[in-house]
Amino acid sequence: MIPKNEARPRWWVKRFVNPFYHKHGKGSVIRRRTRVDAFPFNRFETGDYAIIEDFSTVNNGVGDVLIGNRSLVGIGNVIIGPVTIGNDVIIAQNVVISGLNHNYANTDTPIQQQGVNTLPVNIEDECWIGANAVITAGVTIGKHTVIAAGAVVTKNIPSFCVAAGNPAKMIKQYDPVSKEWVRV
Repeated sequence: MIPKNEARPRWWVKRFVNPFYHKHGKGSVIRRRTRVDAFPFNRFETGDYAIIEDFSTVNNGVGDVLIGNRSLVGIGNVIIGPVTIGNDVIIAQNVVISGLNHNYANTDTPIQQQGVNTLPVNIEDECWIGANAVITAGVTIGKHTVIAAGAVVTKNIPSFCVAAGNPAKMIKQYDPVSKEWVRV
């Protein structure tokens, strides 16, 4: 099913097996120049009217990739499962979202031979992830949150806030009393 030393399925898995395993919602679009390395042993689903733009890579080899309704994955993104993206999420261009890390603790063995570990990434509904951001394994981004362009998210970000920097930190939060975005 997988060629030796590769991270993508054989052509016949893509063509003849995956259509029976993976679900794509009504009106969802995966552009022609998108690399989808989907395996039947993990889920790959897109919700209704979700779009994955050209030159993106989606890989569910180590965990499910679930994309919600009306969510947009922009040009040139990389998504490596386990990743869950909620509804109405906008992901700008060249964003990396990965639930995978390589093991490296044993200095007597090359890192490539030490295997991997995974922690799920969860992006809740209505988020906007700016261009060139990086979302690392084990992170949850709360509802209606903005991640600034170029941010590196290494820890959970709460709902209704703006986060920026490397590592990303909350710089604004929505105040429901005054109904304004306030600097923190």
